[in-house]
Amino acid sequence: MLESGDFATIAELADREGIAPSYMTRVLRLTLLAPDIVEAILEGTQGSEVTLARVLEPFPIEWEGQQEQFV
Repeated sequence: MLESGDFATIAELADREGIAPSYMTRVLRLTLLAPDIVEAILEGTQGSEVTLARVLEPFPIEWEGQQEQFV
């Protein structure tokens, strides 16, 4: 919705969804997760260290750094 221009800001999108802008920002960061980590989560094969609370914390943007943190 941000990419298509339906909403100009994260705050507008968060308001539409009824959540806090800060939470929306943390959730949007999940789009930066490495593809293999996303695949493992979707398949349910991620390690026990990959929890929602943990992935909502700051993590490296570089996929190699994510591998070190989550694997």
